[in-house]
Amino acid sequence: MELRERQDICQDVAISLWQKSILSVEGEYERQQEMLIVGDTCIGTLGNFSASIGKAKSKKTFNLSALVASALTDHPVLCYSAHFPEDKRNILYVDTEQSTYHCQRVMKRILRLAGLPESHDEPRLQFLALRKNTPEERLAIVDTAIRHTDNLGLVIIDGVRDLIYDINSPTEAICIISKLMQWTDEHQIHLHTVLH
Repeated sequence: MELRERQDICQDVAISLWQKSILSVEGEYERQQEMLIVGDTCIGTLGNFSASIGKAKSKKTFNLSALVASALTDHPVLCYSAHFPEDKRNILYVDTEQSTYHCQRVMKRILRLAGLPESHDEPRLQFLALRKNTPEERLAIVDTAIRHTDNLGLVIIDGVRDLIYDINSPTEAICIISKLMQWTDEHQIHLHTVLH
């Protein structure tokens, strides 16, 4: 991962950024559309990100499969509901840990839960298996896929810690969180990560 040295921001730029950041109680701000719902609770909106955490083998990937299946069909799957606008119906699923064989099994499970055929690719679901790549390569691949996928609404990163070298490094953690915030804001997507 390319880590930049801290650069000071000139006073004029800092003043401009400060002025643009001031909110007003009298202002009108657009409410993000609720996209992902569990039961009666919203867990995801466009322009934001969320995370699943849990112990190994606690069914995090299975839950993601139901969530993605719901996003593909726009119908409830298990306890998940997803409602993406027509221009945000494509899904990018990134797995950083499993073999291609196991990633394909997850993809087939998603299609099965969605009631879609498992015999051919679903054009709205792009599944990336990045186990063999370095953290720099993974980050570059995900960034490129987000920037070049039309009508993208949902991004799943199963294994977000594998986009960096040292999960305990405050610098790397801030860099990756900043990247997640940048992607969600610039592309108005919902990004769901899994922390192992």
